[in-house]
Amino acid sequence: MKNKKRDIIQLLLGLAIVVLINFIASFAFERFDLTSENRYSLTDATKQMLQNLDDVVFVRVYLEGNLPAGFKRLRDETKEMLDEFRAYSKNNVEYQFINPSESPDKKTRNEVYQRLYEQGLMPTDLEVKTEDGSSNKIIWPGAIFSFKGKESTMQLLKSQMGSHPEVMLNNSIQQLEYEISSSIQKLSGEVGGKIAFIEGHSELNEIEVADITKSLKETYVVERVKIDGLLNVLDGYKAIVIAKPDSAFDEKDKFIIDQFIMKGGKALWLLDAVHAEMDSLQRKNLTMGIANPVNLDDMLFKYGVRVNPNLIMDLRSLPIPIVTGMIGNQPKQEFFPWYFFPLIMSEESHPIVKNLEAIKTQFVSSIDTVGGKGIRKTILLKSSNYTKLVNAPTRISFNILRKPPDEKQYSHPPQVIAVLLEGEFNSVFTNRIPPQISDSKGIGFREKSKPTKQIVISDGDIIRNNVNRTTNQYYPLEYDRYTDKFYGNKDFLLNCINYLCDDSGLIAARAKEFKLRMLDLQKVKKERPRWQMLNTVAPILLILLFGLVQYYLRKRKFEK
Repeated sequence: MKNKKRDIIQLLLGLAIVVLINFIASFAFERFDLTSENRYSLTDATKQMLQNLDDVVFVRVYLEGNLPAGFKRLRDETKEMLDEFRAYSKNNVEYQFINPSESPDKKTRNEVYQRLYEQGLMPTDLEVKTEDGSSNKIIWPGAIFSFKGKESTMQLLKSQMGSHPEVMLNNSIQQLEYEISSSIQKLSGEVGGKIAFIEGHSELNEIEVADITKSLKETYVVERVKIDGLLNVLDGYKAIVIAKPDSAFDEKDKFIIDQFIMKGGKALWLLDAVHAEMDSLQRKNLTMGIANPVNLDDMLFKYGVRVNPNLIMDLRSLPIPIVTGMIGNQPKQEFFPWYFFPLIMSEESHPIVKNLEAIKTQFVSSIDTVGGKGIRKTILLKSSNYTKLVNAPTRISFNILRKPPDEKQYSHPPQVIAVLLEGEFNSVFTNRIPPQISDSKGIGFREKSKPTKQIVISDGDIIRNNVNRTTNQYYPLEYDRYTDKFYGNKDFLLNCINYLCDDSGLIAARAKEFKLRMLDLQKVKKERPRWQMLNTVAPILLILLFGLVQYYLRKRKFEK
């Protein structure tokens, strides 16, 4: 009876402890990430955004079915990340995994594929090995987010030119938090502020930046602003974009931009230090690269950079079609790497450029970091190790493609083409304006800025989308019509703007890094029989050993 009472008391006490723990847990929410890389620990900005959700975000993930091992891993990691989002959002994130190839009817499958393509998802065509040989398998590694009647698409697989498939999958998993957070923020968040595309100095026109503008409008209010000497014209804007000006800025406009930055405004500069256009080259087979003075050198030098009047030639470059002859009445075209169009592979770890696809550039110049005491300068993009510099003015002709390049000439170190500047900047107009302007309370001249950020890129075309002049239709910014490939230009520029304007800190999630623990395939092949035998025999031996020990202990107990 005593033992029975003791057992009942222990049972009731255990149940009371469990109930008490659950009661306390209902008030004190906490999750524990036991991974060495903290891969399931969401950033504070993401948690804050999720806690502010006032309705359900529904996510349809098209990554289900009979998938290769790598895509199964991406599916499982996506599910686990969405579970984290659901936990911190108090069940305001729901999801469903869908197999778009589920229907046995080919026509129905094609209709589903077409619908997904029209919604903005891109397929991956894989060659899968089978017992009968190989077959092609179409996979749609993407998701569609729905919130209050609005939708947003997201690609789960982030491709990277030249990367091993396992590396691409790992990088895609690293970016899951940021990509999912960004998609939810686009749908649920408030407007991220106002952005101004500056015009009036022969910058790229509205149709030439239509694609990036469309993407930015998902998060920001985007307007085109002509300064025209109006002192307060930039008030209320969070950032300005100066996209490929082709005529000189007067001192009034420079003063207004300078004071916008001094008041804490952000700036994205996309500048061509050398004027060179492919249109002229294609008509005459020869053009000149000449300096493009836009009267901004003194400002940028004061802020900490100098864009040099030269052109970078790089053996790692974008291929373009060149007519090499005629076949009957039709021109014969072949692709040649055009050394004036460097193809930039991001190798930096900064959140803006980490794990980006290759970025295409056109007639790009080198950037030097100078002076700017107290300004933190971060290199974002550089050319390859096979670089050559030519100073303006210079002749540009397709004739350089007639013979292989001399690699000895392409021996310059990698050249900087994009740099991030952060800190408190000094005004270029300090000690340059009369006292009646510097002392005017109405003008409010500032000699030193509030802490702010700027990004300088030495290529204006990096933001320009191709335009069909006949139909006035524009192509996606990241799409190259000659090679029929997609590059990382749009992602790079969106990351630039988001980093400049991001007050919440969501972009910090892009800095996550997971270790890629790839198997040694040769070692696996060599040691497979041993490990198969061990995994088969060891459990049986353990059970037998446990049974013998139990038998021995029971025998000793009852013999006494």
